[in-house]
Amino acid sequence: MTELHQLPDSDATPTTGELALDDRASLQRVAGLSTELADVTEVEYRQLRLERVVLVGVWTSGTAAEAKASMAELAALAETAGSEVLEAVIQRRSRPDASTYLGSGKAEELRQIVVATGADTVICDGELTPAQLTALERVVKVKVIDRTALILDIFAQHATSREGKAQVSLAQMEYMLPRLRGWGESMSRQAGGRAGSNGGVGLRGPGETKIETDRRRIRERMAKLRKEIRGMKTARTVKRAQRRRGGVPALTVVGYTNAGKSSLVNAMTGSGVLVQDALFATLDPTTRRAELADGHEVVFTDTVGFVRHLPTQLVEAFRSTLEEALHADLLIHVVDGADAFPGKQISAVRQVLSDVFAEEGASPPPELLVINKIDAVDATRMTALRGEYRDAVFVSAKTGEGIGELFGRITEFVAAGDVEATLEVPFARGEVMARLHAHAHVLDTEHTASGTRVRVSMPEAIAAEYADLVVDGD
Repeated sequence: MTELHQLPDSDATPTTGELALDDRASLQRVAGLSTELADVTEVEYRQLRLERVVLVGVWTSGTAAEAKASMAELAALAETAGSEVLEAVIQRRSRPDASTYLGSGKAEELRQIVVATGADTVICDGELTPAQLTALERVVKVKVIDRTALILDIFAQHATSREGKAQVSLAQMEYMLPRLRGWGESMSRQAGGRAGSNGGVGLRGPGETKIETDRRRIRERMAKLRKEIRGMKTARTVKRAQRRRGGVPALTVVGYTNAGKSSLVNAMTGSGVLVQDALFATLDPTTRRAELADGHEVVFTDTVGFVRHLPTQLVEAFRSTLEEALHADLLIHVVDGADAFPGKQISAVRQVLSDVFAEEGASPPPELLVINKIDAVDATRMTALRGEYRDAVFVSAKTGEGIGELFGRITEFVAAGDVEATLEVPFARGEVMARLHAHAHVLDTEHTASGTRVRVSMPEAIAAEYADLVVDGD
């Protein structure tokens, strides 16, 4: 059996074909990811409510530091789901094994690790095919799940609204359908005879197997959920249209999971959006109003976070949630400045958004990059970040540092879209004056015999609505 050893600390990316044979053939332990309790008095209690897991990854490209970061993120996901990480191992391969993900030899090694640690679950850092899941379970003899199933489980735990729960259920069923399987003959048993027909000679057919029946029921449930989600989407569309009619700019906060999006919304609006130091704490979009220093009113929408290799089932199920980004006037892209690889986070978020915009045939709105958590970044790292992301705003939602500058950048963006014009408002149209005072900047007012002549700076949406009141030549 090949000896397990530490991941190398070198960040040099090996060229194709120059991978060391011992690296390719070995499982490498990732140190520091165990979350076993030091206090043994709590162990018995923890065993009752937590799964004990071993993490497994296949390192196919990138640097050793990136491979470690990916496994650390998988450990954080496992902890968020309520698991206890006992061990983390990684294998250097050109690509995952088509049969057992790791290869038969390394799968046997993994079985020994599972036995030695007493783990009851193996979590793989990738999306496994149904065949890979079955084959690996057969070798390690404990439950095997992949990264996608883990993320879906976290979403299921954190969903609170009716729509969020429906979206998660739909995503889980889409993932489960091709992976539905049973043991022995339980899933291949056919209904047949009287159970499968009205009975009688010539009427008894083979019927459906149990797995076929389960698949049919899942498809029926999925169709019902899609219909429910479409109905919920209508309500959000109506609310969004109402905000549009008010001429209030929509600012959608997007970013990687646990980048501090909800904390930033709270810091800018003084609201009480749920904040938790956990992955995917926010699943349902939350909209909050705020007033800028120049009097402009805006709405901030906090959205679900993204993650590398976000399951396609989740992107599809949460499409209605992502529509808040589709209809935004400005995307506020929040990045965790304390992360080891912020560029990877930015790429992951932009890739998902790009796919959504492309499918809808829409053009992406302007983006304002916000580097958050600068209170946790040292001076040397800050210098490097400022040099790499020159147009970004650097803030700390925790301490409030940089929030004023962020408000200033948002104010500049909102004011840039204003139109200045002079309107002749009849006395009978008092609601127009009320709306201008509420949603625009009244620069000058003059009363005439027929009404009120007002010079105003207003959003384009309001200007288009009152085009018939614009004084000629203005």
